[in-house]
Amino acid sequence: MSNDEIAPPLDVSDEWIRTRTGIARRHRIEAGTSTSDLAAAAGRAALESAGVGTADMVLLATSTPDRKCPSTAPEVAWRLGLGEAPALDVNAACSGFIYALALASSHIRSGAHASVLVIGADCYSTIVDPADRSTAVLFGDGAGAMVVRAGEEGEPGSLLATTLGSDGSGGDFAAVAAGGSRLPHGARYEAAGAHHLALNGRQIYLQAIRRMSAATKSVVAAAGWAVDDLEALVAHQANQRILDAVGKRLGLSPGRLVGNIEDVGNTAAASVPLAMADAAERKCVPVGGRTALTAFGAGLTWGAVAATWPAATPVTSPAETRA
Repeated sequence: MSNDEIAPPLDVSDEWIRTRTGIARRHRIEAGTSTSDLAAAAGRAALESAGVGTADMVLLATSTPDRKCPSTAPEVAWRLGLGEAPALDVNAACSGFIYALALASSHIRSGAHASVLVIGADCYSTIVDPADRSTAVLFGDGAGAMVVRAGEEGEPGSLLATTLGSDGSGGDFAAVAAGGSRLPHGARYEAAGAHHLALNGRQIYLQAIRRMSAATKSVVAAAGWAVDDLEALVAHQANQRILDAVGKRLGLSPGRLVGNIEDVGNTAAASVPLAMADAAERKCVPVGGRTALTAFGAGLTWGAVAATWPAATPVTSPAETRA
């Protein structure tokens, strides 16, 4: 959906949206499609890209599950034919994929599993008020995935260090108030719009810049690098102004900032893997290049991963249709 398609009802323009967000278009699911559909398609593409038919575990980063209960990951694992592999949702909002990568790394380092399928999938069109221009222009739906496996030291794609953090005092800065145990769904909450995502834009802007910058510095140091050693920074694709500010604070040139927010918008937990897949297709980061991944999300949550760029060929797969 281009800006011209969504702008008129919001009384804004393409220029208004681009200037404030850097977004030109975003994708949204059609009626009858859900997060599990996108997650299964992305998971299948990742398994194909990795040249494997299975994984020992599935971690699905999402804050828009198909249902409140149960979690969505087991259904995704079943649809991918992964037998009785353990599967769970990781809800850290837009930081979910980074959290899931850190968990996958820990499981593999402990020897519990040899491979983990990590998926980031979100359909924020299902929780955004289409009449609220502060959120409607930002969010798109999407999914991305990667297979994380045990490897050899020095192998491209190595996960070298991780850092995670949270601050629950800012939990109201980006939240869907109703639908949980505190405010169960009801007509009065829906009438008040409490079942839609509400953002404190100013606080999110300031916190995102601060937290992603600090997390990146921390994880780079843990890997034994200097920030200037980075060949690529893949930050959560929230808003182009945030991405530019993070790059400036870290002293990184625009050429080292990997992103595709112009074409997909803010896809929440899917944004980091989608940006990586786009960069891999364009071959704009050298294999083995020193890379940092970072994200900030509601909760508040944030995190970062230091890695070397993988020797991977992405596979793009359209969302499957359930039989």
